[in-house]
Amino acid sequence: MKAAGRLLLVMLSMAACCLAQQNPSDNPATNRPASADAHSIPSAPTPQMTTATQQPPAGGAPLSLKNAENLAIKNNPRMSVARLSALAAQQVIRETRSTLWPTAVANLTAVDANPGTRITAGALNNPIVYQRAAVGTTVSQLITDFGHTRNLIASASLSAKAEEEDAVATKEQILLAVDQAFYAALQAHDLLTVAQQTVAARQTVSDQIQALFNSKLKSQLDLSFANVNLSQAKLLVLDAQNNENGALATLSMVLGYPRIQSFQLVKDTTAATEPPANVDDLISQALSTRPEILSLELQFRSAQKFQSAQHDLLFPNIRAVGTVGDTPVRNPVISNWYGAVGVNVEIPIFNGFLFNARSHEATLREQAVQERLADLRNTIARDVRNSWLNANTAFQRMDVTRQLLDQANLALDLAQTRYKLGLGSIVELSQAQLQQTQAQISSAQAGYDYRLALAVVRYETTGI
Repeated sequence: MKAAGRLLLVMLSMAACCLAQQNPSDNPATNRPASADAHSIPSAPTPQMTTATQQPPAGGAPLSLKNAENLAIKNNPRMSVARLSALAAQQVIRETRSTLWPTAVANLTAVDANPGTRITAGALNNPIVYQRAAVGTTVSQLITDFGHTRNLIASASLSAKAEEEDAVATKEQILLAVDQAFYAALQAHDLLTVAQQTVAARQTVSDQIQALFNSKLKSQLDLSFANVNLSQAKLLVLDAQNNENGALATLSMVLGYPRIQSFQLVKDTTAATEPPANVDDLISQALSTRPEILSLELQFRSAQKFQSAQHDLLFPNIRAVGTVGDTPVRNPVISNWYGAVGVNVEIPIFNGFLFNARSHEATLREQAVQERLADLRNTIARDVRNSWLNANTAFQRMDVTRQLLDQANLALDLAQTRYKLGLGSIVELSQAQLQQTQAQISSAQAGYDYRLALAVVRYETTGI
């Protein structure tokens, strides 16, 4: 009865250990506070959440730039990938931290042996083998490995924070893609409007010249020039329609929709402001706030901790071990229960220079990350300067294109008047029409180009 009771007690302890492993809520590692980093990563969306958020707005519903950015953050799969990767990196910390916890293993053993025999080959010992059936538990606890595990935990924590910064960088990239697609769609729509107005204006001119030709007041050459200009305007409409559909397809993809959506895009009516005056301040701000730099700095610190952990492999490993069990079926010469505790010190002596090679590899990888960080700083400084120059040029182009459009409209009015009075040729009128169309296109593009250039400057410095 006593043996059965001890056996039941051991089996209950085994069940408790299994439940402890399956329920992580009692583990302090799972209840650790979220990273104190400046950027927090929301929890990953469930499939039900993803389906709900990907419902597109009603067909032709108004869509502002801010709403488009919010939709992209909710729906874009790249954002979900970044969040899930950051959450997975948090689990690596738990995996590494588990080394500091005790490990308990339950064993159930039954042996049918030839009585009185010994194992005489395959090992240096010479144990007797008995028929038996036993159950037992072995518990092992790390006492110290002289910083190896602690450095691994620190390395994993820094890597997890780097993943969070990568998620923030992904968010900024998605927001920039939304701005690019949104302004491209608005630009394509305005260009389509210009093309349609051009067709209407040239159709009127073509009809007038047709009537004059029928009255023998204009030549066949004039009518041919007018029809050529009208056909060119119709081709411009076809290209503009195709570009608008392509821009809407790109915008729908960035917002997370597999099919093209019909949006009624809302224009930003706020007045365009001048770009920042001092580019050096922008560069300094970018070098201190860009998530790509913060991520690489964390990766460098993680590589330093990992290098220390690899170097710590050369130190001893001290572990306490305890085991207890019961043997209800046994040889009479064996006690019905067993138990022992001890301390094991594992001292690395020689393993083919494995630990030395690991430490040297970690050192080289640490230096590689440091060089990547220096290269990234140089690249970001260049990108900020280029985006600032592009913004200044785009701002100046808006004023120039307005002047160009005013002059092109005036030139067309004069050319039409001269042509009606018989003082100008059809070639002069066609040239004035072409110049007005080009000026209208340039003017429509200039405003959106500047707003997009400002968005790029914000992305390169403080983030959108």
